[in-house]
Amino acid sequence: MDAKIAGMVLLAALMHAGWNALVKAKADSMIMMALVTSTSGLLGLLALPFVPLPTAESWPLLLLSVVLHTGYALFLLSAYAHGDLGQVYPIARGAAPALVTLFSVLVLGETLTLGALAGVAVISVAVISLAFRGGAPVRDDPRPLLYALGTACFIASYTVTDALGARAAGSAHSYTMWLFFLDGIPLVTFVMWRRGWAGLDTARRHWRAGLVGGALSLGAYWTVIWALTLGPMAPVAALRETSVIFAAVISTVLLRERFGGWRIAAAGLVTVGVLIMRT
Repeated sequence: MDAKIAGMVLLAALMHAGWNALVKAKADSMIMMALVTSTSGLLGLLALPFVPLPTAESWPLLLLSVVLHTGYALFLLSAYAHGDLGQVYPIARGAAPALVTLFSVLVLGETLTLGALAGVAVISVAVISLAFRGGAPVRDDPRPLLYALGTACFIASYTVTDALGARAAGSAHSYTMWLFFLDGIPLVTFVMWRRGWAGLDTARRHWRAGLVGGALSLGAYWTVIWALTLGPMAPVAALRETSVIFAAVISTVLLRERFGGWRIAAAGLVTVGVLIMRT
């Protein structure tokens, strides 16, 4: 993978970890998620006059992506309702690159070097390993694991869809802005339905964090979609999931969580995976 692309995707992973840390730091994660989504959607709307209209061929993929992103958010909330963040999230994010790799190679016919395949595998294993930090992620209740794997399927699906859509759109920038604008509508509508107008009081108190989180969310995925138009999907998908390691570092620095030997080992393994992919 080109060094420039790798660097941009790692920056996107850092931004992704940043807005997730903002959501995690606040008491009401559902309202914060809606704030971040609505802010990024508004930013996308403001950018629409400055980007060309996506081609007609990309619109079915764009609309499909909105459905998949909404399904991802709902599945993730269901996963958190049945399992711990530290176990659900690494499985969901770590399994997704492996699914993207299988689909892009076996179905789309993308060609990957042995180093790229090995790097993707190492990064996926490193991220998933964080789920075992507190013991086996599945004991008596299999639902957290099933929801996490379902979330991974949504992540992999919208990653492939957005790669194909952005390539067909003629401009990764126009595709991204339309995606964020449209993507904000169903999730915000769902949260309003669940929480009603009472949620607006919480939103007013945390609007600054929502504004920062929305800008980071837009910047992070904008960069990823751009990278998906420049190279194979699998390495980009794998590098993006290094956000889990960045999130662990942010949680240690800002939220005073213990980093610990397990996270150090996972971070080291991710570094090895990145180096393998680059060489």
